[in-house]
Amino acid sequence: MLDIEFIKQNKEKVAEAIKNKGAKVDLEELLKFDGERRKLVGRINELQKKKNELAEENKKQKPTPELIDEGRKIKEQIAELESHFTPVEEAFLRLLSRMPNIPTDDTPIGKDESGNVILRKVGELPEFGFKPKEHWELGVELDLIDTEKAGEISGSRFAYLKRELVLMEFALIQYAMQSLTDEKTIKKIISKYDLDVPATPFVPIVPPVMIKPEVMQKMARLEPREERYHIQSDDLYLIGSAEHTLGPLHMNEILEEKFLPIRYLGFSTAFRREAGSYGKDVKGILRVHQFDKLEMESFALPEQGIAEQNFFVAVQEYLMSLLELPYQVVAICTGDMGGPDARQIDIETWMPGQNKYRETHTADYMTDYQSRRLNTKVKRTNGKSEFIHMNDATAVAIGRTIIAIMENYQTKEGTIKIPKVLRPFMGGIKKIASRHS
Repeated sequence: MLDIEFIKQNKEKVAEAIKNKGAKVDLEELLKFDGERRKLVGRINELQKKKNELAEENKKQKPTPELIDEGRKIKEQIAELESHFTPVEEAFLRLLSRMPNIPTDDTPIGKDESGNVILRKVGELPEFGFKPKEHWELGVELDLIDTEKAGEISGSRFAYLKRELVLMEFALIQYAMQSLTDEKTIKKIISKYDLDVPATPFVPIVPPVMIKPEVMQKMARLEPREERYHIQSDDLYLIGSAEHTLGPLHMNEILEEKFLPIRYLGFSTAFRREAGSYGKDVKGILRVHQFDKLEMESFALPEQGIAEQNFFVAVQEYLMSLLELPYQVVAICTGDMGGPDARQIDIETWMPGQNKYRETHTADYMTDYQSRRLNTKVKRTNGKSEFIHMNDATAVAIGRTIIAIMENYQTKEGTIKIPKVLRPFMGGIKKIASRHS
């Protein structure tokens, strides 16, 4: 969340962020509740001081009926003021938690995805001497994807991955894990993309896939709740990405400056209800309720924040370049980004079967928006503490990367070539062919 003092000192900037992000929150109402709570706190503190002074006076002499009566009245006044303070404080915090983060100066202004800006295109689009098929067609023909049986057993938007696609999933995991936990590879990425960040490798993590609602709220990711799976009996939510339980890993902690940045690479299954996507991408595995991802999370010094996000995008591009998949890098505009984001960069990968680019990666820079809610700080060498800056980003969206590989590496014969970088992790398999060929 934003600091209330920052909001009051930068009222116009905050109002502009609310407008540009299309946030449904009343700034004036927040400031009104802030004024009320401050008055109540001031009055409570005054009475508490009187109460303490009266207690000291009673220690010096035997309490008189007048002093006893005065003390009783002060207690009653404090209790009444506190009863007024509680709902005011709750309303204030509710509004404060809904205030969006302030976009960075280089974030495009726009109402929706039409305002996004393509920063660069990388790789040549493949040319086929035939009409390329969509992944779900290849999946059925090569007996790699079964959504029909999954529908009978689990419902729509579920799928069985089979045979070589399962090997490909774990090959992608091993490929990314080996790359990002190796300091030499990190240095290579930093050098290749001319970055000025520490060469700190990622720590591999398998996080919990369930989270308490109050912690999800601190991550500013609980809403929209209709997209979340809720286990009512235990009051737990299934995560929609590993970042949801990676981000709180240092909740209520003060980290030492010398250990930053801390980078995590988390693998998890993720769950999304896709409540607002009726009729969209119903075939195959592009938009499903259950999927696997590798997610990056970073805790960095405030002055490292944007550089850390640029590094995360470089990691994404490095992995994509070795997979030899064509893609474009997109700056997401204010109206298309999340409320907690200060800056969002996406990668969209070319899907020839669909004849379009589709989003496969996201990199979100949060500034101190999440850390303020999570109470995650850094102790600087000067002895002062301040809120840390956080980044999260997709390392590999496994399902969508598999789709991109299937569609870009398909052949006229109906086979799918395996990217060279993945072959060592797949027992040397060079292509996926029909069982009957």
